[in-house]
Amino acid sequence: MRLVGWRARAGTLAACVVLVAGACSDGSSEQAAKPKKPTPTSTTTTTIPVPVAPFTNLPDTDGVANGRASLAVKIENSPDARPQSGLDVADIVYEEVVEGGITRFWAVFNSRAPESVGPVRSVRAMDPGIISPLGGVIAYSGGTGPNVALVRATGLVYVDEGNAADSLYREGSRSAPHNLYGRTASLWARGGTPVPPRPMFQYVDEGESFTGVPIIAFTVGFQPGYDVTYVWNEARAGWLRYQPANARFDAIGSTPIPNQVAPQNVIVQFIDYPRGSEGDVMGSGAAWVFSNGQYVQGTWTKLYQGAPTSFSDANGEPIALTPGQTWVELFPTGGPVGVLAPPPTTTSTQPEKNQDDDKKKQKNQQDDD
Repeated sequence: MRLVGWRARAGTLAACVVLVAGACSDGSSEQAAKPKKPTPTSTTTTTIPVPVAPFTNLPDTDGVANGRASLAVKIENSPDARPQSGLDVADIVYEEVVEGGITRFWAVFNSRAPESVGPVRSVRAMDPGIISPLGGVIAYSGGTGPNVALVRATGLVYVDEGNAADSLYREGSRSAPHNLYGRTASLWARGGTPVPPRPMFQYVDEGESFTGVPIIAFTVGFQPGYDVTYVWNEARAGWLRYQPANARFDAIGSTPIPNQVAPQNVIVQFIDYPRGSEGDVMGSGAAWVFSNGQYVQGTWTKLYQGAPTSFSDANGEPIALTPGQTWVELFPTGGPVGVLAPPPTTTSTQPEKNQDDDKKKQKNQQDDD
């Protein structure tokens, strides 16, 4: 305030000095002062960034993904449950081992979803560590008392057969227990926070690409019938999923089947299953990240139940994924993962032959000398 007042008084004094000087002059100073030319000002154009979907980092131009919470549904993977509904469009899918070595999924939806998803099945004790970071709504079909209590203790909005109303229904064309499905619109109507959900992964910057060791395909060796092969498909820019893996690498170069799962990213996260099931997703371990027809070996870290799992390369730097869908294979530590590298690049050996010929000519010439 003192500085402002000083400037005001200084301005008044300067004005008075000018007036007095003008009164005592010969009149030449009474000419109007020439207006100063305006100083050109630079203009800047601000580009408003396009919003992206939290779970895929793809453009969310219609605002759907940023206008609703996460929806996670526990989905069966037994042969009687196949083909499932919704796995091909889920933003994220987590695959876990349950009793007997079979696997089940948590299909996570946000940016898009079909009208119905399923078959919906029961929860396990390891599930809170998977779903807690997602927030939003979860849907499942029962479970043991202790496991259900653990899931409900996460504080997420849960839907099971006890409170589902019309959110879950039985599909008449299938037999129980493989016929329970969820209506996504009704499930999302339950609410859930945060809106939008927070991202689970980091992604490459615009104009950059995931870089690693080039491969053609890889196999994740769950027990027979649940083992799976992923084959890189350039046209889909994703990993075509084949299960069981008896298709193996015969599928390389084949045309994708309709609605075939083809995520842009697959993460094999090696975790401990102390009892053969109920894996431990807390702590840290090895992780192989597959994207853009390549893969990187690194590590995973999860500090507490509600924290997203982070993935780092051998130098400790975050591994940035390709924008798009991501599957996370929660695979037993020490289990077999097979990688098929591309064939070696063949190069012409003609220059080497020419060099050999030149050496022979030089030797013959020396002998003649």
